[in-house]
Amino acid sequence: MEFEYNLPVHIVFGRGCIEQLGSEAAKLGKRALLVTGRSSTKKSGLLDRAAALLKDAGVDVVFDKVTQNPLTTTVMEGAAFGRKAKCDLVVALGGGSIMDAAKAIALMCRCEGDILDYQLLRRTPQPILPLIAVPTTCGTGSEVNGTAVLSDPTTNDKRGMRNNDYLPTVSIVDPLLMKTMPKPVLAAVGFDALCHNMEAFLSRKRQPFSEIMALRGMELSVKFLPRVYENPDDDEAWEAVTLASTFGGMSIYTSSVVAPHGIEHPASGLRDIVHGCGLAALTPIVYEHTLSAAPEKFRTIAKLLGGKKAADCPDAIRRFLERIDLNCTLSEQGVQEADIDWMTENCFQVSAMMLQNHPCKLTPDDVRAIYRAAL
Repeated sequence: MEFEYNLPVHIVFGRGCIEQLGSEAAKLGKRALLVTGRSSTKKSGLLDRAAALLKDAGVDVVFDKVTQNPLTTTVMEGAAFGRKAKCDLVVALGGGSIMDAAKAIALMCRCEGDILDYQLLRRTPQPILPLIAVPTTCGTGSEVNGTAVLSDPTTNDKRGMRNNDYLPTVSIVDPLLMKTMPKPVLAAVGFDALCHNMEAFLSRKRQPFSEIMALRGMELSVKFLPRVYENPDDDEAWEAVTLASTFGGMSIYTSSVVAPHGIEHPASGLRDIVHGCGLAALTPIVYEHTLSAAPEKFRTIAKLLGGKKAADCPDAIRRFLERIDLNCTLSEQGVQEADIDWMTENCFQVSAMMLQNHPCKLTPDDVRAIYRAAL
């Protein structure tokens, strides 16, 4: 057996560790570009708190235009803002969209051209600006990997960038920062984290380290996501679901995601739907279509969710989704029957690697049938 594992990210994890933001930033730069969302960090007071903690690092600029499916055009605007302000450090404060955008902004603060020129490159011409990732949602795990998913508004392509150069320098993962999430957001991002771990566990590219993290991440999500959903004052549960998200981000960076993510991306790229909701509509159906390709793996997932055999897996996932009020369809999120052909074609254009990592081969007819069943 031969495999590689490389993840050079300095991770600071634990309740209250946001207090280390200023001291970590001061080691890396003197003028920081703070990338955050439209309003959530302002309403919660976290933006003001972070700015105060960063005072010693010279934080005096904020870029505040990142959306739930971050755009390539937003990245270019942010990078222009950062260059003009002569920033030497980027701090990402928010969910996965914020962190993905911040990675690309940190790249384009140093590089010429357009972000689209770099999406398929395995190496960049020069290092990105130092990046501190501070997640405020427990879903994507983007704080611990070199992946950034961006949408091109001119084509509706939602494409991932994967490069070791995009790895954050430092990640400050404080479970207490997650407590401001509304329950629907918690459900969506929490299920995304579970999907990361399930898909890394199923992937053809899995290896021993990623498999162990994915298994532990699934265990934590299944046990603690419904618990924290029902009781948002449970700090132990917040810590567990946040750790599950971090494990998921680490495991997919090595093993990659598989068909559910690959099939979901065209839907959210086209209709700007919430990623976790798209996964909720699609994942049980994808697994129903592919159970025979990895029966032992699906049996393991099913047992974690309360089932007994591989065939129980899709319905066990649906029961789990019911517990967090996330059972939904694509049509409820604005996807239409007329979209299916475009999404199928786009899936094989931009998500081909994810489909190839799935335990079995999927044809365009398979994907069309999955979309149709998820409407």
